[in-house]
Amino acid sequence: MSSSILASRFEEFLVYRSTAKLSSHTVKAFRQDFAGIAERLAALSGTSIDELGCDVIDKAQMRTVFADFAGTHSAASSDAVGRRRNTLCDYLFTSDIIEANPMAAVLRPKAEKTVPRSFDEDAVQRLLETLAEPDDQNSRAWPERDLAIIFTALLTGCRLSELVVLNIGDLRDVDSTGRTKAITVHGKGNTERVLSAEAGLVDVLTNYLESRLRRFPGSGKVRSSPTDSPWRKLRAADALFVGADGERITGPTIQYRVERTYRRAGINGHRAKGALVHQLRHTFATSLADADVNVYTLMRLLGHEAMTTTQRYTQGAGKETRAASALNPVYQMVESVISTPSS
Repeated sequence: MSSSILASRFEEFLVYRSTAKLSSHTVKAFRQDFAGIAERLAALSGTSIDELGCDVIDKAQMRTVFADFAGTHSAASSDAVGRRRNTLCDYLFTSDIIEANPMAAVLRPKAEKTVPRSFDEDAVQRLLETLAEPDDQNSRAWPERDLAIIFTALLTGCRLSELVVLNIGDLRDVDSTGRTKAITVHGKGNTERVLSAEAGLVDVLTNYLESRLRRFPGSGKVRSSPTDSPWRKLRAADALFVGADGERITGPTIQYRVERTYRRAGINGHRAKGALVHQLRHTFATSLADADVNVYTLMRLLGHEAMTTTQRYTQGAGKETRAASALNPVYQMVESVISTPSS
C-alpha cells in the first residue's frame, strides 16, 4: 500500500474530477468533507494532517470516521457524505494508491425519501396579492424587482443559484412581439437547459427593468433610443436581477426578500423547513405534475439528472396513481356492497 501523502492525492483527485465540470458548491463540499476526514484520521493515528499517508485509508479507520459523522448528522447528510467519500476512495483504488475501496465495507444510512412540499393555491394567491400591495414598512422596498424574482422562480422552477447568474442576454425573443422569450438557464455542473417565459412573466420582467432604469439611469447602453424597450437599453452581459446598489444580486439577498414576502403574506409557516426560493421551485413542479405534465418533460424543465428525483413530484401529485387505482374493478364490488342495505 502506498505511503504517499493523502493531502497531495486529494488535490490530484480534484484535478481528475475537474473534467466533469464540477460546480463550486460541489468542490467546496468535497474540500469540507476531506478536511473532516483528515482531522479525524490525524487524531486516530497521532500524526499531523500534512504528514498523513494514504495507508490510513482502511476499513477500520473509515468506519470509525464515518460513524463519528453519522452520529451527529441526519441520514440525508450522512448519505451525501458517504457518497462523496466513496468517490474519493474509488479514485484512490483505481489509481493503485490503496489496495481496496474501504467504503464498500462501511454501512451508510438510507436517506428517507420525502415528497416535496409546495404551496397550495390559496397560499399562492395570498403571495401574489401581497406582492401587489405596497411594503410600507420597508424604505428599501423594490416591489417591481421582488415581484419579478418570485414570478420567475414560480413560473420557471429556477434554483436560487440559477436566478443569481441569469443575464439579460439569457432571455431572447422567440417571436416578433417580444412578449415570449426563451430562457437559457445555467444549471448544476455547468449544464444548460432552455425554459420558456410566456407573456405574463415577460410583462412583469419588462416592468421591473423599466423601474431599474429609473433607479439607475446611467446603467443602460450609452447609445440607445428613448423608444427602445428596456431589454434593448441594457447590455446582454448585464445581470438580470440586481440589488439595491445596482450590482448583481446575491443569493442571501434573494432569500431575504422571498422570506420577507412570505411573512407579509402570512404563509411562512406553510413552507418546508429551510425552503425559500426552493419552495417556489417545489410549487412549480407540483403544479405541473397536477396538470398531468409527463415525468420526462418535467425532468427536462427542472434540470434533474435522475428521473427518480423528478418522480417525487408525480408521487406528490398522485393523479396518475389515483386514476389507475380508480380503475380497479374491486371498487365497483365495494360500492355495490355499500349500496346494498344489510338485512
